[in-house]
Amino acid sequence: MAEIVVRSLSGLQQQVIDRPHSFIADEPAEYDGDDLGPDPYGLLLSALGGCTNITLLMYSRRKEIPLTGVETRLRNDRVYGEDCLRCEEDGEYMDLIERHITLRGPLAAEHLTVLARVAARCPVHKTLTRGLVVRDTVVGA
Repeated sequence: MAEIVVRSLSGLQQQVIDRPHSFIADEPAEYDGDDLGPDPYGLLLSALGGCTNITLLMYSRRKEIPLTGVETRLRNDRVYGEDCLRCEEDGEYMDLIERHITLRGPLAAEHLTVLARVAARCPVHKTLTRGLVVRDTVVGA
Protein backbone atom coordinates (compact mmCIF):
# COMPACT_ATOMS: atom_id res chain seq x y z
CA MET A 1 0.00 0.00 0.00
CA ALA A 2 1.42 3.37 -1.01
CA GLU A 3 1.63 6.17 1.51
CA ILE A 4 2.20 9.78 0.56
CA VAL A 5 2.83 12.49 3.14
CA VAL A 6 1.90 16.08 2.29
CA ARG A 7 3.03 18.88 4.63
CA SER A 8 2.01 22.51 4.38
CA LEU A 9 4.86 24.98 3.99
CA SER A 10 4.60 28.76 3.53
CA GLY A 11 1.69 30.26 1.64
CA LEU A 12 -0.14 27.52 -0.27
CA GLN A 13 3.01 25.48 -0.94
CA GLN A 14 2.85 21.79 -0.05
CA GLN A 15 5.78 19.41 0.33
CA VAL A 16 4.83 16.06 -1.21
CA ILE A 17 6.89 13.13 0.09
CA ASP A 18 6.76 9.78 -1.71
CA ARG A 19 9.37 7.30 -0.47
CA PRO A 20 12.74 8.98 -1.00
CA HIS A 21 11.25 11.55 -3.42
CA SER A 22 10.04 14.99 -2.48
CA PHE A 23 8.63 17.88 -4.49
CA ILE A 24 6.47 20.99 -4.09
CA ALA A 25 2.82 21.30 -5.06
CA ASP A 26 1.38 24.81 -5.22
CA GLU A 27 -1.30 26.94 -6.80
CA PRO A 28 -0.68 29.42 -9.63
CA ALA A 29 -0.26 33.09 -8.75
CA GLU A 30 -3.80 33.93 -9.92
CA TYR A 31 -5.08 31.71 -7.06
CA ASP A 32 -2.74 33.32 -4.47
CA GLY A 33 -0.06 30.66 -4.81
CA ASP A 34 3.60 31.08 -5.65
CA ASP A 35 3.45 28.74 -8.69
CA LEU A 36 6.39 26.67 -7.43
CA GLY A 37 4.95 23.33 -8.51
CA PRO A 38 1.97 21.62 -10.08
CA ASP A 39 -1.48 22.26 -8.65
CA PRO A 40 -3.62 19.38 -7.30
CA TYR A 41 -5.44 18.77 -10.59
CA GLY A 42 -2.10 18.83 -12.41
CA LEU A 43 -0.90 16.12 -10.03
CA LEU A 44 -4.01 14.05 -10.69
CA LEU A 45 -3.58 14.33 -14.46
CA SER A 46 0.14 13.57 -14.08
CA ALA A 47 -0.68 10.37 -12.22
CA LEU A 48 -3.02 9.24 -15.01
CA GLY A 49 -0.60 10.24 -17.78
CA GLY A 50 2.40 8.63 -16.11
CA CYS A 51 0.51 5.42 -15.43
CA THR A 52 -0.81 5.34 -19.01
CA ASN A 53 2.65 5.71 -20.53
CA ILE A 54 4.32 3.23 -18.17
CA THR A 55 1.58 0.63 -18.74
CA LEU A 56 1.86 0.96 -22.53
CA LEU A 57 5.65 0.73 -22.49
CA MET A 58 5.72 -2.28 -20.14
CA TYR A 59 3.09 -4.13 -22.18
CA SER A 60 4.88 -3.36 -25.46
CA ARG A 61 8.18 -4.66 -24.13
CA ARG A 62 6.61 -7.91 -22.91
CA LYS A 63 4.76 -8.46 -26.20
CA GLU A 64 7.66 -7.22 -28.36
CA ILE A 65 5.55 -4.47 -29.95
CA PRO A 66 7.86 -1.87 -31.57
CA LEU A 67 6.63 1.07 -29.48
CA THR A 68 9.47 3.58 -29.17
CA GLY A 69 7.73 6.32 -27.19
CA VAL A 70 4.45 7.61 -25.82
CA GLU A 71 3.14 11.13 -25.28
CA THR A 72 -0.11 11.58 -23.37
CA ARG A 73 -1.78 15.00 -23.18
CA LEU A 74 -4.50 15.41 -20.58
CA ARG A 75 -7.08 18.08 -19.83
CA ASN A 76 -9.76 18.22 -17.22
CA ASP A 77 -13.07 20.01 -17.43
CA ARG A 78 -16.51 19.90 -15.91
CA VAL A 79 -19.69 18.90 -17.70
CA TYR A 80 -22.69 20.61 -16.10
CA GLY A 81 -26.26 19.37 -15.59
CA GLU A 82 -27.73 20.29 -18.96
CA ASP A 83 -24.89 18.52 -20.78
CA CYS A 84 -24.48 15.65 -18.35
CA LEU A 85 -26.61 12.55 -18.67
CA ARG A 86 -25.50 11.28 -15.24
CA CYS A 87 -26.18 14.56 -13.43
CA GLU A 88 -29.61 14.52 -11.83
CA GLU A 89 -29.93 18.07 -10.52
CA ASP A 90 -29.36 21.49 -12.08
CA GLY A 91 -25.98 22.88 -11.13
CA GLU A 92 -24.56 19.39 -10.71
CA TYR A 93 -21.58 18.39 -12.78
CA MET A 94 -19.28 15.54 -13.49
CA ASP A 95 -15.56 15.82 -14.05
CA LEU A 96 -14.28 15.00 -17.51
CA ILE A 97 -10.70 14.08 -18.33
CA GLU A 98 -9.70 14.13 -21.98
CA ARG A 99 -6.69 11.94 -22.75
CA HIS A 100 -4.92 12.15 -26.12
CA ILE A 101 -2.28 9.45 -26.55
CA THR A 102 0.36 9.60 -29.29
CA LEU A 103 2.22 6.34 -29.89
CA ARG A 104 5.58 6.41 -31.64
CA GLY A 105 7.25 3.65 -33.59
CA PRO A 106 6.64 1.42 -36.62
CA LEU A 107 3.21 0.29 -35.41
CA ALA A 108 0.63 -1.60 -37.45
CA ALA A 109 -3.09 -0.82 -37.17
CA GLU A 110 -3.61 -3.89 -34.97
CA HIS A 111 -0.94 -2.59 -32.58
CA LEU A 112 -2.88 0.66 -32.19
CA THR A 113 -6.08 -1.26 -31.46
CA VAL A 114 -4.45 -3.44 -28.82
CA LEU A 115 -2.59 -0.54 -27.21
CA ALA A 116 -5.78 1.54 -26.99
CA ARG A 117 -7.36 -1.29 -24.96
CA VAL A 118 -4.24 -1.55 -22.80
CA ALA A 119 -4.30 2.21 -22.09
CA ALA A 120 -7.82 1.89 -20.69
CA ARG A 121 -6.56 -0.78 -18.30
CA CYS A 122 -3.79 1.20 -16.61
CA PRO A 123 -4.32 0.99 -12.84
CA VAL A 124 -4.93 4.72 -12.29
CA HIS A 125 -7.44 4.84 -15.16
CA LYS A 126 -9.29 1.88 -13.65
CA THR A 127 -9.31 3.52 -10.21
CA LEU A 128 -10.72 6.77 -11.56
CA THR A 129 -13.38 5.20 -13.76
CA ARG A 130 -14.43 2.50 -11.29
CA GLY A 131 -14.98 5.04 -8.54
CA LEU A 132 -13.32 5.19 -5.18
CA VAL A 133 -13.96 5.84 -1.51
CA VAL A 134 -11.96 8.35 0.52
CA ARG A 135 -11.97 7.65 4.28
CA ASP A 136 -11.03 10.67 6.37
CA THR A 137 -9.59 10.76 9.87
CA VAL A 138 -9.05 14.25 11.30
CA VAL A 139 -7.13 14.77 14.55
CA GLY A 140 -5.64 17.73 16.38
CA ALA A 141 -1.95 17.91 17.22
